[in-house]
Amino acid sequence: MDFRFTDDQLSIQSIARDFAQKRIVPVAAEHDAKGEFPLENIQEMGQLGLMGIEVPEEYGGAGMDPVAYVLAMVEIAAADAATSTIMSVNNSLFCNGILKNGTEEQKQKYVRAIASGEAIGAYALTEPQSGSDASNMHTRAVKNAEGDWVINGKKSWITSGPVARYIVLFAVTTPGMGARGVSAFIIDTKRPGFMAGKTEPKLGIRASATCEIEFHDYVCPADDMLGAEGKGFGIAMGVLDAGRIGIASQAIGIARAAYEATLVWSRDRKAFGHPIGTFQMTQSKIADMKCKLDSALLLTLRAAWTKAQVEKTGGRFGTEASMAKLVASEAAMWITHQAVQIHGGMGYSKEMPLERYFRDAKITEIYEGTSEIQRLVIARAETGLR
Repeated sequence: MDFRFTDDQLSIQSIARDFAQKRIVPVAAEHDAKGEFPLENIQEMGQLGLMGIEVPEEYGGAGMDPVAYVLAMVEIAAADAATSTIMSVNNSLFCNGILKNGTEEQKQKYVRAIASGEAIGAYALTEPQSGSDASNMHTRAVKNAEGDWVINGKKSWITSGPVARYIVLFAVTTPGMGARGVSAFIIDTKRPGFMAGKTEPKLGIRASATCEIEFHDYVCPADDMLGAEGKGFGIAMGVLDAGRIGIASQAIGIARAAYEATLVWSRDRKAFGHPIGTFQMTQSKIADMKCKLDSALLLTLRAAWTKAQVEKTGGRFGTEASMAKLVASEAAMWITHQAVQIHGGMGYSKEMPLERYFRDAKITEIYEGTSEIQRLVIARAETGLR
């Protein structure tokens, strides 16, 4: 196996790292404390190509591969998980879904706007009564006499919902058919009938705006259906496979930031006349942190590499994506936990970013498929049983 990165991959990693350290790190704590959406940084990231890394250049993106996306996501997440959440949704869930399933007109109109940073995208699958059971949705789309779709319903936990211009939405078009009755649509939030609810007060990733959204007789033009009628659930699940690589990358960035802070602390902090990094119990924690971090990174790079191969030759990469997301998210939670513990009281203080890393890490075990769902996906793939 060749573990060397290409010049293009290293270039986007360097661009992301430089921007993250110079523009994101200085304001991350303030944005977190205020729950303030980092709009200016997101727009600049679009100009740098970070909002459409895998988007072809003809649609306003950087035209790079999934491995480049992982490398860039890790750098942004290491600076601020909330900013990386916005980046992940724009890249993995919005742009990816339309690139794989949209018409040429949809790609030019919607993907270009998001990839360039001109607008913010969102993805609306979850509903108040349906989290992991995504097929149990109540939002309805009914065709009117003109052939357009009239949408009514509510979606919850929509990342970037309060600020998004365009949203990929999933709604039932044929009731009683379960997953086979779901279709996908592209929503323009400037049209009548769309309403964003209050921003959710969250434990972590507080600078990423999250809310409920509602549709009251919203008319979606027939041309804005994404893919074929009744194929929405398959689109949603395919998009989530790509999204899980993004969340795994986010988790690695959070974990890396906590690990690097711990290395510095273990060298500088003294107890009983010695650096705490000389104590065997601290060394044991550091060794385990390093192993979990590198294991997560390798699994995530494998998933990204597999995705790139699948896009050339066909096939699936869902199992690899689920493994990466599961291992990386649980590693992030464990590593940040141990980092806080090693830092003692200072790890619990808002004077240091560790408590933010700890809060941010938890969501990676929940969204885009909980750890329980990832285990289900992996086990079903291995056994062939459902």
